[in-house]
Amino acid sequence: MKDKKIRMVALDLDGTTLNNQKEISARTMTAFRKAMESGVHIVVSTGRTFQSLPKQLFSIEGLEYIVTSNGAHVTELATMKTIYENYLTSHAVEEVVRVLRGTGFSIETFVGGKAFIDKAEYEDVVANGSTYRDAEYIKSTRNPIPHICDYMIENKHQIENISINFEHIEEKEKWQRILEQIEGITLTSSFQHNFEIGGANTSKAEALRFLMRRLGVSSDELMACGDSPNDMEMIKLAEIGVVVGNASEEMKSLADYITDTNDNDGVAKAIEHFVL
Repeated sequence: MKDKKIRMVALDLDGTTLNNQKEISARTMTAFRKAMESGVHIVVSTGRTFQSLPKQLFSIEGLEYIVTSNGAHVTELATMKTIYENYLTSHAVEEVVRVLRGTGFSIETFVGGKAFIDKAEYEDVVANGSTYRDAEYIKSTRNPIPHICDYMIENKHQIENISINFEHIEEKEKWQRILEQIEGITLTSSFQHNFEIGGANTSKAEALRFLMRRLGVSSDELMACGDSPNDMEMIKLAEIGVVVGNASEEMKSLADYITDTNDNDGVAKAIEHFVL
């Protein structure tokens, strides 16, 4: 089945477009090229910061926009300019820091397109690895700074996202109830062990709505593909919400279409099926 109405394809990266080697496959790159040649806008929509994006993305000719930090930031690649921002308020940052300070949790924050982590935690990961996170990813994408909570207060007017990582899953449910009491934030997740905190209406879907207005694209001309809770809103927004086969059953229940896994060209197959 081909749906020629689709004019924009929004794609999550980790666990979706990227395979398990953190690469975009040749088949997916070909699908991108063919879709863009036919006038379809391919929009990367990720929880990563701009600095953490895989270099391979910047080799894709015709890629126009990248949504980063779960919708807090949109970059126009032709000019490398920020064209959209949706950050936490300074008051929300203060409240989050008040609740988290002294808990001992792994806390990260995104500022200026970069991801920051407490220096002590970073050095521990370098020395000892991690039992529940990708240590190599941390070492290659995180910037260590002393006193992460103090840093967030010092930069409270420009916080894109705050991430809390739980070594023990059972702590997550308890802290969800606590964090949900904070006004002016959104709470989502990109993998089993974390929560990601954004502004009051920050989401990939809101950033895509901005781009859709800019490009004259309606929601019935949108296909979105993802695998995790931080993809839920854009999957609901899209006329065709696609979930990869490696996603949870909860995510699959939201899908209009379930494609193959991220490691078996699921995104390419969805583009071929609905767009090409």
